[in-house]
Formats: sequence, structure tokens, C-alpha cells
Amino acid sequence: MVGIVAWVAGLTGALVGGQVSNWLDSPPKSASDEPINVSDPSGVIETRLDVGKVIDHIAPSVVTISADMDGGQSVGTGVIVSSDGEILTNGHVVNGATQIRVRLAGETEPREARLLATDPGNDLALLRMSGDGFDAAVFADPDSIRLGDEVVAIGFALGLDGDPSVTLGIISALDRTIGTEGAFLDGLIQTDAAISSGNSGGPLVNARGEVVGINTAVARDTATSAATNIGFAISVKEALPVIEELRAQSGGDPRAEGYLGVELDDRRDGGQGAVVTSVQDGTPAAAAGVESGDLVVAADGAAIDGATGLIAAIRDLQPGDSTTITVMRDGTRIDLTVTLTVRPED
Repeated sequence: MVGIVAWVAGLTGALVGGQVSNWLDSPPKSASDEPINVSDPSGVIETRLDVGKVIDHIAPSVVTISADMDGGQSVGTGVIVSSDGEILTNGHVVNGATQIRVRLAGETEPREARLLATDPGNDLALLRMSGDGFDAAVFADPDSIRLGDEVVAIGFALGLDGDPSVTLGIISALDRTIGTEGAFLDGLIQTDAAISSGNSGGPLVNARGEVVGINTAVARDTATSAATNIGFAISVKEALPVIEELRAQSGGDPRAEGYLGVELDDRRDGGQGAVVTSVQDGTPAAAAGVESGDLVVAADGAAIDGATGLIAAIRDLQPGDSTTITVMRDGTRIDLTVTLTVRPED
């Protein structure tokens, strides 16, 4: 199994931000340049990405993040998401930080930033720096993101001095699900654009300079498998609702995750779905009639690829939310409605 590692404090950090007018307080800026269009002999229009123009457009919205931790420092990337200084980044970049500083493009001195709210389950956090009139990034329309689109990953790779690093690639896959340290992430964009420590949370950007994802994790070699140019970004479809939740949560406790009450395993026969290996007594799963041995194939109509996919789907919900779990039991497809509760303390 390919090892998926979310860069942790001291090794990585980053952020992706964007803006859509009906999501953020101030109106978004317009992309300054249209993509370059090239017509092939068949008359099909293909989009080609001009890296220099994209970077000129997005650079004012990208910041480097330095977070002091007990016994070390986390260096990562962030994206400005509102003109009054809101910054979105990965939660693992700033979780546990005693002090947070950000530095804007073209500046030599850092600015103080404070943590407004964090969502550990989705590995996102919202910061704010003082001031106003900042350049906010633009989020792409989630429905415009396509397999094969060219993208640029931007971030402070390895925490090197100077301007951020830029790498070019394509969208290699959509709707990936992975488990990282402390988070189960779904709806991810897979890309072959090179991603390194320090890129974490940095923007993955399309040909119009719009943010399509938040760079958050990379696949690494293990003793049994090899991984080459496989990175993951939290898609804007997943990030947009979390931004609003983080704003509402600002200054409060971390967002509570939904709790189902089952133990799971992946299928071993090549099929999709998650196998329920046990059901805890007195849990939402038990009340809904979930049984050990059930094969979970969908949650609210969305296919479940494996155990990680179901965990991520449940953690996206909150206590009190209801969801329909579709299981296969003795060859029969059954829909079970579950009302989630608060995860019990260990």
C-alpha cells in the first residue's frame, strides 16, 4: 500500500485560498489574463497554461507561513482569501503553534497572524493578519475542473529563502480519498506537479490563475511499493464550505465531527466498498441496524471506495446530521438511515 504522508509541523506547511463572490465578504478580483488557446486541426480548442502569467497573477495572494512550535518550527504556505487579511492554510501547519508569522510577496519583514479557527478532520485552518486592501485569490468553479487540465503548484518548498517554488503538471485524477495523520480526506485532486515539504497548503492553480485545490499531501515509497509524482490537493468543492464553517467557528472550539460507531476494513477481492468488522453497542450504527459483515457501498448515494472513504464521508458531517448508508448484506442492497452523534472521548 502506498504510504500517504501529510506533512507535519517542522516538515511542511501550506495553504490554498480562493474567493467566490457569494462565499467571501469582498468581491473577488477577476483573473487578469485569459488562458492561451491553441486550435488543433480537428477544430478542438485546448487550453495551454502560461506559467509566467499565472504566477504574476496569483503571487500577491500567496504568503509564506512560519509557525513556532514547542521544540521546533513549521514552515508552509498560505493563500489570502479576503481583502481584510483572512488566510487559509492546512491545519497541520499551525496546529499547536505558539506564534504565527506570514510574509507577503515582495516584502522582507513578516507580519503577525492569529489563528481564527481550525478543522482538524479536513486539515484546514483560517488565519488573520491585520490590515486591509490585500489581494484575495480567486477560487475556480468546481464544475470547471477536468481530468488532464494543466495546473501549477506554488509554495515555499523546503522553506527556501526568496520567492516560492513553481512546478507544472496536470490533474491526474479526481475524487481521491486518503488517510493522513489525524485526518481522512476525500474529494481530493491528484496531480503530478512536484510537491515538496513546505508546499503544504499552497495553491494548485489553473490556466486562469484560479485556485483549484490546496496542496496537502504527497505519496511516498514504501517497502512494498513505489510512488512517483503523486501529490494531492484538497479540491475547492471541499474547501469552500469549510471556509464558511471556519468563519462561523472563529474563536470557538474546533468543529465537532460526526460519529458512526463501527470498525472497518477494506475489501480484499478487488471490489469497492468498506467492510464492517464490528459495531459498537449503543452507537448510531447499532441503532440504525448496521451489522458486522455488512459491505458499505455508498453514503448518501455517493460510492464508497474503501474504509478511508467512509471515514472521510462521516467526518465531513456533524453530530445531529443524518446520512443514508447503503450496504450489501447476503446479496441484498439495503439503505439504512443513521443519525450521527458526538465522538466519545478516548
